Amino acid sequence: MLIDSHTHLFSEKFTGHVDEVIQRAKDNGVERFVLPNIDLDSVESMLSLTKKYPNICYPTMGLHPCSVGKDFEEVLNVMKQSLFSSEQSFCAIGEIGIDLYWDKTLVNEQVEAFKIQINWAKELGLPIIIHARDSFNEIFEVIDDLNSESLKGVFHCFTGSIEQAEKIINYGGFKIGIGGVLTFKKSGLDKVVKKIPVEHLMLETDSPYLAPTPHRGKVNESSYLTYVAHKLADVKQISIDTVSEITTKNAMDLFGLN
Repeated sequence: MLIDSHTHLFSEKFTGHVDEVIQRAKDNGVERFVLPNIDLDSVESMLSLTKKYPNICYPTMGLHPCSVGKDFEEVLNVMKQSLFSSEQSFCAIGEIGIDLYWDKTLVNEQVEAFKIQINWAKELGLPIIIHARDSFNEIFEVIDDLNSESLKGVFHCFTGSIEQAEKIINYGGFKIGIGGVLTFKKSGLDKVVKKIPVEHLMLETDSPYLAPTPHRGKVNESSYLTYVAHKLADVKQISIDTVSEITTKNAMDLFGLN
């Protein structure tokens, strides 16, 4: 069994055929899906999917850094009401973090939104799903300040160095999410992952984005997680069964899945 620890199945890319996408994934051994929220607009479609597929699709709640605007405090207040209510359970706070690839003009707002949501996670005892793009130093500065024994989570879509991976591991409660980039020939991620013990890794697709080789450039989907799993087995020189067993346990434990 595999777990896609990061997939946006509620994306418009899957409208009208999400059931087929989920079935293809299950046919390929991917049996559970963590759905990281993006903004207020994505909440309804995410929750409708999790209601249709209970104990298969697991929702999170969070404001993606690329969705942070000047009104981020108002947006977070609405999200907080849903998150802290007893009507709906969420398995994580996310997708949250800092993204300096597209736009640096709202970096202060991104940092503040990140901090607020980390404190939610600590209060609720939930893990965080961290989006870090061109922003490891900024992310580390926040975590260095707010880290505690209760804080846990995953640095999703990891593409950093071995030094950055070691810093993540040394925080104590964080896993490293590995996706399709591992299969890209020129990414160099394989050389980094080779040095990271598999006990610290989780598998993800980030679908519909970042499809692995041989589907690179196309719409990604959760069934393609098997390409990442097999590549990880090859890089680590371990069996696919070992990859499945360890990464699945990591995801189950972190997100408290059934």
